[in-house]
Amino acid sequence: MSTTLAPAELHARPADRTLVVDVRAPGEYASGHVPGAVNVPADLLDALLPDLRAAAERQDLVMVCAAGRRSAAACAKLAEAGVESTGLAGGTQAWAADGLPVDTGARPDREVWAMDRQVRFTAGSLVLLGLALGRRAPKGRLLAAGIASGLVYSGLSNTCGMAAMLGRLPFNRPAAGALDEARAALRG
Repeated sequence: MSTTLAPAELHARPADRTLVVDVRAPGEYASGHVPGAVNVPADLLDALLPDLRAAAERQDLVMVCAAGRRSAAACAKLAEAGVESTGLAGGTQAWAADGLPVDTGARPDREVWAMDRQVRFTAGSLVLLGLALGRRAPKGRLLAAGIASGLVYSGLSNTCGMAAMLGRLPFNRPAAGALDEARAALRG
């Protein structure tokens, strides 16, 4: 059965008995993560399930995301496969809000935006585009209405189709060899 830990509880755990797995997209992970966390994007959990199972036999697995929703889904997926894990309540947002250390591992070639910032930028840009198009062609406002409808649905369902689409962009995808790096880290 999956449970959650408060950030202070995770911080107090011995590092040699706890493996933190961050299930966010690589771009989000690079924008700030729990120190020592291994990045295993949620869509790669199935591919790394044998390695996660083996890691869970050696250490406690703590699944982390930005706010806790994706890590809860990852814990549920692992539980279905018979792998015990725990989530971090409030995710890296709660971790940072508690003043705990955050490893940015920032890429020197560019600033990395968290997924929620990417969604806000994209949604806002598309709404503005729809309104601007609507000045010449009234049907252009349908773009703004469609984005607004998607945001309302996202709020009601606690899902985000735009984040899922943005997660497929090259800068949000794992780099070549990232799967092998994650597998090696899980094998520890």
